Amino acid sequence: MIKLIASDMDGTLLNDEMQVPTANIEAIQKAQAQGIEFITATGRGMSHAKISLDEANIHVPMILLNGAHVVNAKRETIFTIPIGKEKTFEVMDTLEEAGLYYEIFTADHVYSSNQPMRIEFFSEHILGKMPGISKKMAIAASSRHLSLTPITFVKDMRQILIDKDEDVLKIIAFDKNGPEQLQEVTGKLEKMGDLAVAASELTNIEINHVNAQKGIALKQFAEERGFTADQVMALGDNFNDVSMLTYAGTSFAMGNAAPAIKKIAKHVTDTNEENGVATAIDRILSE
Repeated sequence: MIKLIASDMDGTLLNDEMQVPTANIEAIQKAQAQGIEFITATGRGMSHAKISLDEANIHVPMILLNGAHVVNAKRETIFTIPIGKEKTFEVMDTLEEAGLYYEIFTADHVYSSNQPMRIEFFSEHILGKMPGISKKMAIAASSRHLSLTPITFVKDMRQILIDKDEDVLKIIAFDKNGPEQLQEVTGKLEKMGDLAVAASELTNIEINHVNAQKGIALKQFAEERGFTADQVMALGDNFNDVSMLTYAGTSFAMGNAAPAIKKIAKHVTDTNEENGVATAIDRILSE
C-alpha cells in the first residue's frame, strides 16, 4: 500500500500556465483523506515553489532545489546540503569560461547578475511551452513572472556570497543552443567530484552537491516516517527526477516526459496538461 506520494512540479504537478489544475488538487486531497502523505520534489527554491502551491492551497512538505533543501509542511527547514564555498567558486569559473548565464540559489535568495538575460531565457522557456504566443507577449509574461518571483540582481556574484556568508545550495546554468554546449560543461563539472549535474530542461543544467538529489532526500524523508521504498510513489518528467523515480517502488513518468524518463519509470501517465498526476493517483487509489 502506498503511504507517501512525491511529485515533481514543473511539467508534472503544474500545467503549462504554472498552475496546479483542480483535478490534481482534488486527487491530492483524496489521497490525504486516505492517510497518504504528499510531498513535492522540485528544482525550485522556496520563494518560487510556494507561489503555485499557495494559489492551490496546498501546504505540504517540500524537497527543494533538487534535494539540497527539505522543509516540513510549516516550511521549517529540516536539513540543507550545500555545495561548499570553494567548490562553488570553481563551478562559477567553469560556467563563466564557457560563457553561460547562471543563477545561484541559497535557502533564502536567488542571485543573478544579468536581468536582461534572465528575462530572455525565461521568455524563451514560455515560447517553448506556448508556441502560439508572440515573442513580445512572452517577454511581457517573463517580466510579470520576475515581479512575482523574488530574485536579487547583483553586480558581483562572488562578493555577495562572501559578504552574506550564505550556503550555496544549487547553481543553474542556461544555454539556448541546448545540449551540445551544456554536455561539454557537464563533463568538466563532473570531473571536479562531489557534484550532481542534472537537467530540468534541454537548455539548462542544475548543479548540486552529489548528496543533494531528489531520490536521496525522498529516501531520508520516507525512512524517518518508517516507510519503505515499496510504500513510496514518485512522479516526474525530466532528468532531475531520475533518482526518485529509481528509488520509489511505484513510479510514473508523465506523458510529456523525455523518452529516456519513460523507460526508467515503471508506469506512464497522462501529460501535465491532461492532469496526469490526478490520473496516476486515482489509479493507485483504485488498486
